[in-house]
Amino acid sequence: MKGNSNVALIASLLSEPSRAAILTVLLDGRFHAASELAYIARIKPQTASFHLSKLVDANIVTVEKQGRHRYYGIQNQEVAQVMESLLSIAPPVEIRSLRQSTEDKALRYARTCYDHLAGSLGVQLTEALLGAGILHEDQDNFAITEQGHQFFADFDIDVDRIKQQRRSFSHKCLDWSERRHHLAGALGNALLERLLELDWLRRLPETRAIQITAKGITGIAEIFSLELDT
Repeated sequence: MKGNSNVALIASLLSEPSRAAILTVLLDGRFHAASELAYIARIKPQTASFHLSKLVDANIVTVEKQGRHRYYGIQNQEVAQVMESLLSIAPPVEIRSLRQSTEDKALRYARTCYDHLAGSLGVQLTEALLGAGILHEDQDNFAITEQGHQFFADFDIDVDRIKQQRRSFSHKCLDWSERRHHLAGALGNALLERLLELDWLRRLPETRAIQITAKGITGIAEIFSLELDT
C-alpha cells in the first residue's frame, strides 16, 4: 500500500518560510488582505499573493471577496491545530532585537490560536477551570461538569447553543509555548469572545498577541479565582 502523496505536498507547502510566516499570522483567526499579510510577514506583496494562491489551491487557506478586494483566512480549526502542533515541536526563533524580544514575550503570555485563547493566560484559565471543578478532562477533550453548566450560564455563555455548532466542542489544544493544553473548540472560542466583549482582553493590531486590561485582571481574579502575574 502506497503512502498518501498529498502529505508530501502539504509538507512542502508548509516548509517554505514565507508561507509558514503567512500561516502563523493567520493563526489570529481573522481575515487579512494580501498586502497586510505581506507587511506583517515582511515580504513583498507580489510574493504574498503567489504564496496565498498556492495555499488556497491546497485548501489550507480560504479567501473571501468583497468587491475588488480579497481577504484571506485559515480554512478551519483543523488547519490551525496542525500549525499550533508544528510550532510546539519547532526550535525557538532566535531573538536578535529588543522588538523581537518584546513581541515574543507578548505572544507567549497571551495570543489567539485561530479563534481561542492560548499562551500562558490560556493555559492558566484552563487549569483554573479544571481546578474549580468546572471542567474535567479525558485523553483528548475537556467536558463541562454539572457545576460548570451553571458557571458558564452565570458568565453569559450559552452552552446548549454552542453545542449545536458543527465543530469540535471543547477539545484539548497543545500550547506551543507552554507545552501544556489549553481549551479549544467552540467553547474555547465562546470564552475568548466573552472576555473580549467584557473588555477584559483586547486584540492588538498586526499581531496575534492579546492584551489583558486592568479591568480584566480584576475580573479574572474575581470570577476565575486566578491571580495573574503580568
